Amino acid sequence: MSPTQRASLRHDWQRDEIQTLLERPFNDLLFQAQGVHRQHFDPNAVQISTLLSIKTGACPEDCKYCPQSGHYNTGLQREKLLQLEAVLEEARKAKAVGASRFCMGAAWKHPSARDMPLVLEMVRGVRAMGLETCMTLGMLSREQAEQLGEAGLDYYNHNLDTSPEYYGDIITTRTYADRLETLDHVRESGMKICSGGILGMGESVNDRAGLLQQLANLPVHPESVPINMLIRIQGTPLEHVEDLDPIEFIRTIAVARIVMPRSHVRLAAGRELMSDETQALAFFAGANSIFYGERLLTAQNPQATHDQRLFERLGLHPETREDIDDDAHEAALQQRMAKVRLDAMVTDATARA
Repeated sequence: MSPTQRASLRHDWQRDEIQTLLERPFNDLLFQAQGVHRQHFDPNAVQISTLLSIKTGACPEDCKYCPQSGHYNTGLQREKLLQLEAVLEEARKAKAVGASRFCMGAAWKHPSARDMPLVLEMVRGVRAMGLETCMTLGMLSREQAEQLGEAGLDYYNHNLDTSPEYYGDIITTRTYADRLETLDHVRESGMKICSGGILGMGESVNDRAGLLQQLANLPVHPESVPINMLIRIQGTPLEHVEDLDPIEFIRTIAVARIVMPRSHVRLAAGRELMSDETQALAFFAGANSIFYGERLLTAQNPQATHDQRLFERLGLHPETREDIDDDAHEAALQQRMAKVRLDAMVTDATARA
């Protein structure tokens, strides 16, 4: 990305500006979003990710949407952290069917010191296959973020979920500030940020504007922005919430594209609830990333063969790693490595004193 392009990205969006966009006439909004999308991306390329749950269930968080929370009885069986070879085998399968990014998720409040060595080996092993790597492990300390960055993790996922005002109605076991602090640690370590939210949890249009405002006004826009549609899970507090109007979902995709023009906007959880026509509108509105495969952590996902047929019908094709502009990421990595070298010099000088 050129200095001019970087300078054109805004980080000062006001809530009312974003809500005005969300309430524009639908055709005008999609026309604007498609124009922005074409300035920065191949409009027919879609980044393909595969997601694997490497540790399932018994999470101490109380997120009201999540079947993995230990606070709710959803019938989900607790599973231990997968072993390295099992994870690598799944990554090989993902690469064989065209995925360019392999995402690994663990149901933790934060990783333990005991589990970090194995997690780091997973990153190194998947990256050695030529796949981009992504993890979501809960909150990270600064040291843990640096360890993951040094192991070669490309992306770290940590969603904001909703607006700051509505957040307390959904989660009480960690604060919004906790989530923003983890994103700070990830960014400072040189990794790319994957952060988005969930729609259809009973939030208002103003809350959706608030979520997008928080994401767009981060010091660096998240390189990946997953927009999830709530999957109502029996046993969770949100199992009876009213269904979200698909048009409202598309509006949010379009505004995410407008306010974060160079981010990959991902159709994440909830795709199995969407018609082909809704997904086609989402791609037109600026979505250019999906999860591919039969499961998303614990939820069902559209069958891979169905996705292939949909891509053929729409004339879409998978984005390759070579398509992605990594200038900003490489600069961050260089900055991080320079810091590591400087810290080592300081430590060495102190030891000799």
